Amino acid sequence: MINQNSYSPIGVFDSGYGGLTVLKELTKQLPQYDFVYLGDNARAPYGNRSFETVYEYTLQCVKQLFDMGCEIIILACNTASAKALRTIQQKDLPNIDTHKRVLGVIRPTTEVIGNYTKTGHVGVFATNGTVTSESYIIEIQKFFPQLQVFQEACPMWVPLIENHEISGVGTDYFVQKHIQQLFAQSRHIDTIILACTHYPLLLPVIEKYLPANVDVLTQGHIVAHSFQEYLSRHTDMESRISKSSHVTFYTTDSTEMFDKQATLFFGNEIKSNHLAL
Repeated sequence: MINQNSYSPIGVFDSGYGGLTVLKELTKQLPQYDFVYLGDNARAPYGNRSFETVYEYTLQCVKQLFDMGCEIIILACNTASAKALRTIQQKDLPNIDTHKRVLGVIRPTTEVIGNYTKTGHVGVFATNGTVTSESYIIEIQKFFPQLQVFQEACPMWVPLIENHEISGVGTDYFVQKHIQQLFAQSRHIDTIILACTHYPLLLPVIEKYLPANVDVLTQGHIVAHSFQEYLSRHTDMESRISKSSHVTFYTTDSTEMFDKQATLFFGNEIKSNHLAL
């Protein structure tokens, strides 16, 4: 039973299901905390939407999670992290509550990428929105200015995954196509970031078509480890988070559909709640 008076979960937001791959790692590494997940499935995908629309939708969901008692929120969506995070942090949070925090998934990944590559050539698979924002190029240059970053937008990957087409001839075609197009930019790429939280579900197919000795980084473990370190440094925030190992799921679309799909991403059966925005 949750004590609503002291309930202050960690909010995890995504436009759809992909953020569940991050939530899975968060609950694995930080099992004592409460979490609430919000998937804006009714308006997904965000990848091809404008900066203004992604910002508007993300801010609306952030405010909703704050209203649910969250003190800190992770945007477990690369598109939202690329198109909305900075504006929310700089423009909106000071007016909402200076003690609350919103974090993204791009910075934790870019902070460590230089520890993996030997050639200095890094590849990024992402949505159109993330690629257009150039957030990975900008952030990687801050930490590792010597690295060369090559991006490839993969607009078909999320629809394939959300339609349970994670194997088969069609999936192989689109995965192989984008791998070839990425390596056409540089044959020296030795490390690839899957810069969409959906993409880990395609990892077996991706690895099948990659050249030998290329590392693929998925974000769940990296983000969870980074967040764990964040809480150890920000003890005031850590003390405000409730700890009863409770995870709650919300979707803006059909709960029946969400529960069926979410099992694929999260690994366990879940029971979600509907949220109207």
